[in-house]
Amino acid sequence: MSTQEGTSFDGMLSHRRRYSFHPLSKFPGPRLWAFTRIPHHISTWKGVRNQSVRELHNKYGHVVRINPDELSFTDPNAWKDVYGHGTKGTTGSVPHKNWATYGQSPNGVKNLLQARDNDHSRMRKIFTPAFSDRALKQQEPLFVRYADQLVSRLLEGTEANPDQKWDMVKMYNFTTFDVMGDLTFGEPLHMLDNAEYDPWVKVIFSSIKYSAKLGILKSYPRLWRAFKTLVPETGNKKRINHFLHSVTRVTKRLEKGREHEGVDLWDLVLSQKEGKGLSRGEMDANASLFMLAGTETTATLVSGLTYFLLTKPDMRGVTRSECMKKLAGEIRGTFTSADGMTMERLAALPYLAACIKEAFRLYPPVPLEMPRITPKEGSTILGQFVPPNTAVAIPQHATYTHKKNFKMPMEYIPERWLGDSRFDSDEKLALQPFSVGSRDCVGKNLANHEIRLIIAKVIYSFDLELAPESNEWTDQLTFILWEKKPLMCKLHAVK
Repeated sequence: MSTQEGTSFDGMLSHRRRYSFHPLSKFPGPRLWAFTRIPHHISTWKGVRNQSVRELHNKYGHVVRINPDELSFTDPNAWKDVYGHGTKGTTGSVPHKNWATYGQSPNGVKNLLQARDNDHSRMRKIFTPAFSDRALKQQEPLFVRYADQLVSRLLEGTEANPDQKWDMVKMYNFTTFDVMGDLTFGEPLHMLDNAEYDPWVKVIFSSIKYSAKLGILKSYPRLWRAFKTLVPETGNKKRINHFLHSVTRVTKRLEKGREHEGVDLWDLVLSQKEGKGLSRGEMDANASLFMLAGTETTATLVSGLTYFLLTKPDMRGVTRSECMKKLAGEIRGTFTSADGMTMERLAALPYLAACIKEAFRLYPPVPLEMPRITPKEGSTILGQFVPPNTAVAIPQHATYTHKKNFKMPMEYIPERWLGDSRFDSDEKLALQPFSVGSRDCVGKNLANHEIRLIIAKVIYSFDLELAPESNEWTDQLTFILWEKKPLMCKLHAVK
């Protein structure tokens, strides 16, 4: 045997040993993905990671090794072990965030998403009352004002041109960003007024895809250092300028004090004794976070919900638009006027709640995983010991559309949440769109209220018709979030 052949043979043997004796070798998954990160990076770069991970789980089951040091879970019982408080009496501790992947704000201060446990608990204690049901009731006029403005804009345009097609993704984004702008900065971004995206918001959208691809380089330290040396800091300058714009808005809001109309986030935070424990840097960092986390995701869900309520008949011959008829009947039968819509009354509508849950299942605003990493003593997940320094996560879309979790997983059927016996075997607890544990979404009450109010106001006032060019709207790429296409609809005012 030649030296070259011997070297090649030794290399193959080394790879085989690495695969066979690696601490994660007992977990199923494709060999290539276990050897190298390249397949994972390729799928991320192309925007098809969601599809790839779903296919792997359909083939290998609830637990799949998707990287040399990473496991993906779709079993509903994994939520408490990965993101919650774990299972008592098991080996190791619960996974924690992989801080290296979260970075920090441009001002060097960590927000709620990035903060270590002690700072997170302190900030969470400050912000939680501002997102409580009591606080939302105080803020209700603010939400109603922008939902009504959305309806007014649509009505004016439809009356002027009955054949006009509306991109509802844009209209919902205009609304949620104006709401959160007012809530966070004490004034809207005037996107509903101007019917166009604020330049500041455009930077948010463009940065998401950029960040997803940049994350690939960050996983290779030498390559990342070379990239930062050779490539101009254009992207970072945009990020800093965007953040400074947020800082300016926070300054302007704080200068107003409490002498302004309505109730916003800082009224509720600074009125508490604990609220004064926030540093100015933490205010800036969290204001910037809220403007992304509380806007694009809410508009995404309402867009997906609108699409599913309007799509064509499925293979069983059941017209999905029957869902829209049922929902419109419930909303229009409950309210004699759109002015009567309140948080409490909307939350009490069962079919509306079921439609929203089913939209979360088929089109979660955060479709991919939120990674954690096992501590030095390892963790126990689903009764199996997972070695230290292993990345673990639950990809939401793959979990919610797994055939072992939900019957007819790709069909939009709100009745599965209303006691329909056909779906008794569904793993309802698998659906956790706001995550679980001490780091679940602090704004989940706000999001649910805003979703109910926007969709109810629109459906009360209009009959919607999906334009043919949007028939395959959910066929989308994913770069951290969905890369949404225009959702074109015709609107007919209800007399």
